[in-house]
Amino acid sequence: MRDGWWRRAASQVGRSVAVWAVSTVTMLVLAGILPDFQLQSPDGDSATTIAMTAALGAGAFGVLSAVVWPLLVRLLLLVPALVLGLLVFFLNGSLLLLALRVNPSGQPEAAPETAVIVAAVMSAVASATGGALAVRDDEAYRRRLHRLAVRRRRRLPPCSSAPGTVVVQLDGVGHDVLRDAMDKGLMPTAARWLGVAPGQAPSHRLTPWRTDWSSQTGASQLGILHGSNHDVPAFRWYEKDTGEVMVCNRPAGAVELQRRAVERTGDGGLLTADGASRGNLFSGGAGELALVLSVSARRDRASRSRAGYFAYFSDPANAVRTALSFVADAGREIGQSLRARARGQRPRVSRGGLYPLVRAFATVVERDVVVAAVIGDLLAGRTAVYADLVAYDEVAHHSGPRSRDTEQVLRRLDRALALIERVAEHAPRPYRIVVLSDHGQSPGETFRARYGLTLADLVRAGCGLPVPRRAERTRSGAEARAAVRAALRRPVEERGGRHRPSRDSEPVVLASGNLGLISFPDVPHRMSREEIDARHPALLPTLANHPGVGFLLVRSEEHGGVVLGARGAEVPLERLETEPGPLAAFGPGAAAAVRRTHSFPHTADIMVNSFHDPADGEVLAFEEQIGSHGGLGGDQGRPFLLSPLAFSPPVDEGGEIVGAEQIHRVLRRWLDEAAGSQVPLAAQQAPCQEQVEQVEQVEQVEQVGDGPGERAA
Repeated sequence: MRDGWWRRAASQVGRSVAVWAVSTVTMLVLAGILPDFQLQSPDGDSATTIAMTAALGAGAFGVLSAVVWPLLVRLLLLVPALVLGLLVFFLNGSLLLLALRVNPSGQPEAAPETAVIVAAVMSAVASATGGALAVRDDEAYRRRLHRLAVRRRRRLPPCSSAPGTVVVQLDGVGHDVLRDAMDKGLMPTAARWLGVAPGQAPSHRLTPWRTDWSSQTGASQLGILHGSNHDVPAFRWYEKDTGEVMVCNRPAGAVELQRRAVERTGDGGLLTADGASRGNLFSGGAGELALVLSVSARRDRASRSRAGYFAYFSDPANAVRTALSFVADAGREIGQSLRARARGQRPRVSRGGLYPLVRAFATVVERDVVVAAVIGDLLAGRTAVYADLVAYDEVAHHSGPRSRDTEQVLRRLDRALALIERVAEHAPRPYRIVVLSDHGQSPGETFRARYGLTLADLVRAGCGLPVPRRAERTRSGAEARAAVRAALRRPVEERGGRHRPSRDSEPVVLASGNLGLISFPDVPHRMSREEIDARHPALLPTLANHPGVGFLLVRSEEHGGVVLGARGAEVPLERLETEPGPLAAFGPGAAAAVRRTHSFPHTADIMVNSFHDPADGEVLAFEEQIGSHGGLGGDQGRPFLLSPLAFSPPVDEGGEIVGAEQIHRVLRRWLDEAAGSQVPLAAQQAPCQEQVEQVEQVEQVEQVGDGPGERAA
């Protein structure tokens, strides 16, 4: 036992010395390359003196990074996440200047801008060296996690021994996409859980489920976390009673939708009992939050998300690694976009402007912070954790759901699952890992690219209004763009001029993937088909007979509601089961989804679903996306649920999960199975949660950075 302790101590000392030596060499090399970075006096010094100066400088910088940096980050908790990421470089450079100033050997000096570069390079090299040494010894990494977990147990009151539950949402990954990724070897962790390889016993089961008509994150995640997505007809919609456009990924919209769901259910959410919400649109009632949109606009102490931002940025090496990965992924996106353009790839959408930065935020920054927060939750022993990783969804919108670009993202997401699984082995309680998606994505051209006009142009033509000669692009509503703005604490607003027309008689036309919504703001109620025909006789026939439109839903004074299609097709809602008409191409469940949306108070005057080709699953997006979701048709409506066999089956044999609200009920049942009724922790266990926060902030990042090739970044 004592010999084992000495061996581990010697190994740790050896790794520290190796990192110090490499940092010293790095400083010497940089001093030789950069003209504004000097390790010797103007008169010159001996090689020994210069080497000693570099060694002392590297050592001082390492100590300051370990001791002073966490204190600086604690003072900057209220700074927006991306701003803090940029401050990393400048603060890191300041620490290097301080390390050079206190150096007793020689007269080292560096220009401030040079110090920033030197500090970033040294942090990255030190991190890479530590990771390389950890790769050599996988068991050393396992022992490190075990040691940190044991240290927590000694310091803190015991947490519950009942299994905890971690739910990881892979945003936008459809059931069939997951299956294909496992077959191609892109996701070995998920494949191992399902026992895909010969000789492997499965630990999980894979279940497809069907979304509501509004197949997008706002509706699905609200239903999953809060048990109700009633009156969420789309990603964005016009509310006549307030005269405002409600948008799911706008902070104010997320707050209001969460309030409505809580009011309707009378329940705080899935995570109210010792839960954590990471990277989501909604809180789920959790007390621990990081990158949650519905609280991002708040400035109070509760919205600081300490276990997310602090735990990650408290290590400058982590921040530097993420920044370098951010730049690399932005460059990768630019290269992939240029290659697609050079090959004449079709379909294709614009990927310029700020999109490379938005994508890099989703695939690097958001992923790293969320995974780090989940790791902290595991080692803290929290009962329920729900985390959303949006990387695939963002890339698939612009590159296509089954492109080479998205395959690379799926590989990295699988590595994130492997890391979470590995950390869970050393948590103070057993954990069951559930992986699910909120929707899939359907491929296809944009409506504008195929027909040369937008849905808004088509509506204006049907109303007899002037149509612009050149079709404008419809703004994309991808979740990652709103997450970037929330991290910067900039308001997420729609372009008011486009959706708030100068003349009230003009229709408001909104897009949600391949779902379009048309409202007439000067009419206070939902217009009927008869009223629309009286005002604009050509509008409904123009829409219904257009080849890019699959079907329309309108209110009818005679039938209550009616579905319209091409060549005069007209089916009342009550006859859809036996006479699907235009819905036949959209598969089972389409009729029920349409009837449910028809019952919502804020359903638009005209609901438009694009054309869908059942042969190849293609739809036509009304937004600028070649991988889209939001309506009916194709893979977008068929996400997955990957659950441990230790839980009861999600549905009875031969049954089907329909709608996000049913997913909520399934997860509720599983939480009850794992830990009993969802009530607050006993008073004697409460200090465990509070004291964990004090120690996890220093330790949590070490786990993310020291993994032997398993780190998500």
